[in-house]
Amino acid sequence: MHRQIAGKLTGRVTKWVVLGVWVIVVMAAGSVAGKLADVQDNQASSWLPGSAESTKALDKLAPFQDQNDIPTVLVYEKKSGLTRADLTTIGQQLDEVQKLDGAVPAKARDGSVTQPSQLVQVSKDGQVAQGMVTFNFGKDGWNKLPDVKDKIEKIAGLDGATVYVAGPGGQAADSAAAFAGIDGKLLYSTILVVVVILLLTYRSPLLWLLPVISAGVALACAQGVIYLLAKNADLTVNGQSAGILTVLVFGAGTDYALLLVARYREELHRHEDRHEAMAFALHRATPAIIASALTVVLGMLCLVVAEMNSTAGLGPVAAIGIGVGLLVMITLLPALLVIFGRWIFWPRRPTYDTLEPSASGFWARMGARIAPRPRTVWVGTALVLAVCSLGFLQLNAHGLATKDAYTKDFDSVTGQQTLVDHGLADTSSPIQIVANADRAQAVEQALQGVKGIGQPSPPIVKGDVALIQAPLQSDPTSKAAFAVVDDVRAQVHQVSGADALVGGGSAISADIEKASLRDDKVIIPLVLVVVAIVLMVLLRALLSPLLLVATVVLSFGASLGLSSLVFRHVFGFAGADASLPLFVFVFLVALGIDYNIFLMTRVREETPQHGTRRASLIALGATGGVITSAGLVLAATFSVLATLPLVAFAEIGFAVALGVLLDTMIVRSVLVTAINLDVGSKIWWPSKLDRGGEPTPVEAAEQVEALD
Repeated sequence: MHRQIAGKLTGRVTKWVVLGVWVIVVMAAGSVAGKLADVQDNQASSWLPGSAESTKALDKLAPFQDQNDIPTVLVYEKKSGLTRADLTTIGQQLDEVQKLDGAVPAKARDGSVTQPSQLVQVSKDGQVAQGMVTFNFGKDGWNKLPDVKDKIEKIAGLDGATVYVAGPGGQAADSAAAFAGIDGKLLYSTILVVVVILLLTYRSPLLWLLPVISAGVALACAQGVIYLLAKNADLTVNGQSAGILTVLVFGAGTDYALLLVARYREELHRHEDRHEAMAFALHRATPAIIASALTVVLGMLCLVVAEMNSTAGLGPVAAIGIGVGLLVMITLLPALLVIFGRWIFWPRRPTYDTLEPSASGFWARMGARIAPRPRTVWVGTALVLAVCSLGFLQLNAHGLATKDAYTKDFDSVTGQQTLVDHGLADTSSPIQIVANADRAQAVEQALQGVKGIGQPSPPIVKGDVALIQAPLQSDPTSKAAFAVVDDVRAQVHQVSGADALVGGGSAISADIEKASLRDDKVIIPLVLVVVAIVLMVLLRALLSPLLLVATVVLSFGASLGLSSLVFRHVFGFAGADASLPLFVFVFLVALGIDYNIFLMTRVREETPQHGTRRASLIALGATGGVITSAGLVLAATFSVLATLPLVAFAEIGFAVALGVLLDTMIVRSVLVTAINLDVGSKIWWPSKLDRGGEPTPVEAAEQVEALD
């Protein structure tokens, strides 16, 4: 039945129909795919769930401020000391910045309108001054800040002084610079590494074009679908999920292409008619490809239960990318392959009725080396991976302060640190407390004993709600600021009848960290259960799926452990984003299990004829090369993320790439094969598969060698 369906998709006529349909689809999708950046939401406040205290505070803050307001701080640093004339010039420049389009009236601490020049603050040592101008461009404001920063830099300047544009406005401008052209950079870099690896894999100057074209079609279609959902169905998309989408579609899509092409080439040695060869290849390879893609899709969809809206949004984004990639690789790619015929493999065209070279290749020889002592091999390998996992103790995944979030220096980061170093409280990101107006004085009084904040402002009352603000004396994204948020909450929550809520930038960041830590504890076990169930259904067994899941978890632990050591002692990163363990886990387990599926489905296919141990060695020899190539492609594509000037991206890219390499080179090829050889037919428990007599591992290796 499967072969009949596969044959109809790649028949002499239907192959052209399939090609025509995809040409129409990609033209339609391409018209909106380029607009994906327009619907991205990179504001941290939009990532939080409605249950977070800072989110509830935002609702009550609406009468006091527009949530689209973006405070922008100008920091002047003059090591020789600021003179009275300098301060006059600074005030004049701030008032001129206030006249720029999008600037909103400046307000004093009591809420009255004033001029920015009246709110300039100077450090006690007289070397640093700060002033603030707030901009509001509506929901699209964050995308317009780079132009605003350019205009500010033309206005602001002082002889002998350095001027930094900091605060949320400066951070938005620098973040936009970091993400500028991210889609293009990732796309071109990803295509480059995929092309290089495919050239090395296929050793053909032409064949690589078909997987790359197919992956490009998949990416354009996925971006088009995601754009429509973000615009019309409130799907949360940000720079992180859009960037990961590019890497994921090309990486996973190329993996599926490698598996299909390898099986097609294998069948071309057995069938003279290329259409028949493709029908057999699809019949044999598609179940494994679909099972792999389904595992990834279900694993990614587990993210929708996350409290973090950004994490929850990544789930559908990634699932759509994988789903579209799967559809393209089992329809468009096969059609292209049969359209072009055998010559596309030139100069190594597969010839009918000749031996498939993988049968006696490197991985076949590796299996023969493992066979004499499989238990020693898998126990030793597992112990080494477990020791590597201990590096996890070095991981500080509790968020990154602004100064630690980038791999290069930005003005906003340096300016923020300058304020902290010179003892100036941050006026752009204060702690904000909203409470019942009749208890406002009591709330203000409760703040008096809290360390780490400046003098609280007098309550500003609108209706029955009061707003009290207190400037922070530390970086708003630092651990010190998060501790201050906790202290403030502890104090104001004790004020009876106040119903006080603590918000502001630091509270949002603190709640993001808490939500991320909660998501780790909920989603990681859920993904494990989902993956195990998929494997049980696919392999129709209980023992082998549990062992496979255990090996992938071990691979995850080793990769994160080794990565933690590299992050701290080689790259010098101060820590990691709180979501790093979850993202690395989901990608490694969902994607890493792919290679085990590719291997084990081939073992199961060969077992009825050859027995489990011989089947394991045959499967390793047949799939080893393609799985290694697939792993190299996926590792290389994820490593592209490390080229971006963002620590979070660099860490995800490095850890996933390392984990994929461990999984393909060691876990799948050595650990899983050794377990299969040691356990034998019991691997299929409780099914009745291969309950007959089993040769020893050495005998199995000798029999496979004899088959060659």
